[in-house]
Amino acid sequence: MTLRACILIKTTPLQATAVLEKTRKLKGVKKVFIAYGRYDLVAFVDASGYPEIRKLTGEINSNTGVRSTETLVEA
Repeated sequence: MTLRACILIKTTPLQATAVLEKTRKLKGVKKVFIAYGRYDLVAFVDASGYPEIRKLTGEINSNTGVRSTETLVEA
């Protein structure tokens, strides 16, 4: 079973481009782009299950410049 998720990412000022490049390289990330408003980046991911989504979210959160994330899973 493949789960799809949208990960909304808040970054520190002037870090959106650097975080975008790091996020783009992660396994499972299908698309990531800059957004304007409450969140700075939006990433669409495919994962084999909830543990993989948790791992991917943790990898994104560990990047320098990431303030927080919110993950929306398609059921």
